[in-house]
Amino acid sequence: MAGVKELRLRIKSVGNIKQITRAMEMVSTTKLRRFQDRAIASRPYAEEITALVANLARVLGDQVDELPLFRKGEGSKTALLLVTSDRGLCGAYNSNILATLEKWLKSEGKGADDVDFFLYGRKGYQYLSKTGRKIERFFVDPALEAIDYRGAANTARALTEVFLSGEYEKVEILFTAFQSMAKYVPTRVQLLPISPDSLGTDSEEAGSGGDVILEPDAASIFEAVVPRYVETRVYNALLEALTSEYASRRVSMKNATDAATDMQGELKQKYNRLRQESITKELLDIVGGVEALR
Repeated sequence: MAGVKELRLRIKSVGNIKQITRAMEMVSTTKLRRFQDRAIASRPYAEEITALVANLARVLGDQVDELPLFRKGEGSKTALLLVTSDRGLCGAYNSNILATLEKWLKSEGKGADDVDFFLYGRKGYQYLSKTGRKIERFFVDPALEAIDYRGAANTARALTEVFLSGEYEKVEILFTAFQSMAKYVPTRVQLLPISPDSLGTDSEEAGSGGDVILEPDAASIFEAVVPRYVETRVYNALLEALTSEYASRRVSMKNATDAATDMQGELKQKYNRLRQESITKELLDIVGGVEALR
């Protein structure tokens, strides 16, 4: 009976774990839908402001190359905004992006003094602290899960200021791009200086912008719009990272729930088999006792 009691306790324990993972799966699904809706809703604005900056750049022509945010930085180091999660239980989400980071650092031959890290997410902070990398700034207010456009704009302004300080050659973002419910890819993009590739200035669909009347003038509008463009890119990167995190957490919790269900089924089979064996032995003892009395 000791084996039966032990199995009964294990079945109950696995059942409790399954309830927790199922609840976490439901929470992750709800948050995933919310962040996915926000990410999708922000894309048209991002596309329009990118097209506007590209058209204004065409109007200004060679003048754009003289603007600080379009020129290569005076420094030799790279400022990297690394976006990870604040919490675990999200499968391989953090390990994938950290593996991508290490692969990039190795391929570029960058040492500890070549990259300064700007962080969103406690998991990235813990990892870089253990590996002895230089953490220039750790963004905690607002928290990543509570990020809004204002918070992203503050982050973008901080990154712009360090780029203009002349200490860095460029500013990049390493985040997880959301592609579908089952696919989210670690992605590294250059934020500053703004490159023609990021604006799509070679695209034939963007239009020339030369027939548009601009008031007060193209240079003034360009100066006002470019910071909004940088803020939008940071905001989209943070939203996509959040969406990817909860997509990964939902899959992880679903797998944990399915595994708990399978384990519970196997334990119940063993429990029923042991219980049946115990009952059979008791019946045999009774029958044997009756036969002995005869």
